[in-house]
Amino acid sequence: MAWMIKGQYMESCNCDYLCPCIFTNPQGPATRDHCTALLVFRIDEGEADGVDLAGAKFALVFKTGRVMAAGNWTYGGVVDAANDSQAAALERIVGGKAGGVPQMINDGLVTNHQGVLRAAIEIEAVGLHRSVNIPGVLSFAIEGVQPRTRNGEAMHIDNTAHPANKRLALAQASQMQVSAFGIAETILGQGNNGHFAPFHWKG
Repeated sequence: MAWMIKGQYMESCNCDYLCPCIFTNPQGPATRDHCTALLVFRIDEGEADGVDLAGAKFALVFKTGRVMAAGNWTYGGVVDAANDSQAAALERIVGGKAGGVPQMINDGLVTNHQGVLRAAIEIEAVGLHRSVNIPGVLSFAIEGVQPRTRNGEAMHIDNTAHPANKRLALAQASQMQVSAFGIAETILGQGNNGHFAPFHWKG
């Protein structure tokens, strides 16, 4: 299946800010005894074998050991689509069965694939604020970290190996919660790590 999607990505993980996985490629240990990461994507433009994917959304949920590069990940996905054709195409992509970044992650790092479910994904993106709610599954809220002399702009880390984009805005979370795919975690008011960026994938 040939496909292309582009839009906006946002993320929170349970690491303290700034997540060491980003700048250690990710060979260094997470700041806790494991990493739980919630990545959410809004598709602004895209298609898969003639199916228009614009307007759809999806989420990737990971739980890894303390060193992400060591593999043995638990992985689950969520898709929010306008119709069955959109959902079926996205389920193949998110499930790691259609090439591109999701398949690279699944083939190289995942040992416990928990499947892909369909659910409504609510996204708010205003200024430096990003928030996500998937009722009964996950939620998080992050705020871009501003440089002291340039309010209104987020600081960035550049030339990373992150799968969403090599250039990521730095952000901190006011809350992060997940209860799905055998993963349960809640962090409130600790300023844990977050990122956001445009993304562009194809398979």
